Amino acid sequence: MRINARGLHWTAGKLADGTTKNYWYAWRGGPRLRGEPGSPEFIADFNAAAAMKVPAPEGRLLALLQAYEKSQNFLGLSDRTRSDYKSQIEKIEQRFGDCPNKALADQRTRGVFLDWRDELALKSRRQADYVFQVFALVLAWAKHRGKITANPLERIGRVYDGTRIDFVWSTDDEARFLQHAPAHLHLALLIGLWTGQRQGDLLRLPWSAYDSAHIRLRQRKTGRRVTIKVGAPLKAALNGTPRRSPIILTNKAGRPWTEHGFRASWRLACIKAGITELHFNDLRGTAVTRLALVGCTEAEIADVTGHSLRDVHQILDAHYLHRDPALGEAAITKLEMAYAKRVGGEK
Repeated sequence: MRINARGLHWTAGKLADGTTKNYWYAWRGGPRLRGEPGSPEFIADFNAAAAMKVPAPEGRLLALLQAYEKSQNFLGLSDRTRSDYKSQIEKIEQRFGDCPNKALADQRTRGVFLDWRDELALKSRRQADYVFQVFALVLAWAKHRGKITANPLERIGRVYDGTRIDFVWSTDDEARFLQHAPAHLHLALLIGLWTGQRQGDLLRLPWSAYDSAHIRLRQRKTGRRVTIKVGAPLKAALNGTPRRSPIILTNKAGRPWTEHGFRASWRLACIKAGITELHFNDLRGTAVTRLALVGCTEAEIADVTGHSLRDVHQILDAHYLHRDPALGEAAITKLEMAYAKRVGGEK
């Protein structure tokens, strides 16, 4: 018999003989369960506890977290994102579930929360930021709904500097990858460079989205629909790829990739090619950079990649182009040409 045991909590206790024993609870702060997971007594105790469980008391942070999980803001997310958010919410519940909502308006609460972030950052700064990204999002949702009057996590910034300012694929990187990576990963590189789309969207892209001239897709993260003209190198690669699956990108066995499997294979291929600091997701910024270098406007770039104009501007301004020496050279060349034209006209 199976149970929906989401939210189970356990602690480890030391027995008199020096051995350790796990003690299981229906949820954090909930009743203790007899036996081990899967045993008849364990299942019976869990089901009895679940039947008696009452909603978290109003006026506590736990109630806000539970309310958010029932909202369309949460339910409308993808399965993967909901699962990831749920993991972060459980961490928040364990630490601050009993926090009174009225304490959120106290300026000192922000410091208490950020002290916890510092504690989490000792293990992983990126994970600490992720927990607080979700935490701030829930509080913003609650404030918008009028459930709280203040969000102490507004504009808290980040611990981890996740910008990829200097991480752009060069033509040499591209050539090395194509030389050393297995053939079934070549198309993934090209489709990333020539479309500027996210890894998740490309791994799910079906052949039906390609009509020999364009690729049409709806971005899962933003919901935007984009239509991308297929450049000649990508077109040649697509037309030369056997259609062994309804999905375009497949592994060596001709099956669609899992995200975990693709990331592992991509990482190994990069190592083999001597590329240690670049990720697949850097192809998205590389596409923006290359489009700008050939003179595309921000609007044209946004139409190809599906970014908003604001996002394109931020990428070009802060993450990529101001670090690309080719832009500086192009700027001086244009200045020289304009100067020569003006001086020549004056003679």
